[in-house]
Amino acid sequence: MANSIKQSFEKYNAVKKDEFVVLLHGWGRTDKSMLIIQLALQHAGYDVVNVDYPSNDKTISELSEQAVGQGISECEAQGAKVIHFVTHSMGGILVRQYFNNHTLDKLGRVVMLGAPNKGSEVIDIYRKLQIFRQLAGPAGLALGTSNDDVPNNLGAVSFELGVIAGSKSINPILSLLLPGDDDGKVSVESTKVDGMTDFIALPTTHPTMLASPNVIKQMMTFLSHGHFDTPDRTITTIVNTLMNTINTDNENKDDV
Repeated sequence: MANSIKQSFEKYNAVKKDEFVVLLHGWGRTDKSMLIIQLALQHAGYDVVNVDYPSNDKTISELSEQAVGQGISECEAQGAKVIHFVTHSMGGILVRQYFNNHTLDKLGRVVMLGAPNKGSEVIDIYRKLQIFRQLAGPAGLALGTSNDDVPNNLGAVSFELGVIAGSKSINPILSLLLPGDDDGKVSVESTKVDGMTDFIALPTTHPTMLASPNVIKQMMTFLSHGHFDTPDRTITTIVNTLMNTINTDNENKDDV
């Protein structure tokens, strides 16, 4: 089975030596939630640092210094030359927060899965409940959609970023709180952020995107090439190739 899995990722194996990926889970989760992505990246040839952090104990600013800083330190201790990031949900906000205050010459590409880059209306409702306020911690409570919430105060990103949104929900009640298509926790529109390099929405839910073969395929593609593999892009590439071929043929005929 291990061989068959490895063969599935052969086309992504042109990974440069000492190329690392830091994984950051979302709010209320642990590093175990990123295990399938970790294994997929390792089979593709990446070194992986899967960071665990207490998501409901501190502020987003504090968690970003702790979790992102830890990930970078562990990569550098192992000789990393390029450091990529793959994040789920709030993990993406931690990366945005960190690189608002720091630079990293070794920074590669970032892929965010279901990140509430404009906040989530679910948090707007939930934080009115006392039990949620007690359990969420300062970071969870700061993920709403108001102008005062952290996601809406971080500005545009300045790094190569691919955003993957989920457009399928198994929670119709929470989906009623979200405008347009959503993954049950975050709307598709809310995952977008100014400065992102590429964007794609896939039919997956907020929790199941972490084990979705299509999500993992698109994640790998962005890490390798800096863009997602979309039908429109494939068609454009084919058309451009054909046009270049026709133009070359015409030039050769003119020469004759």
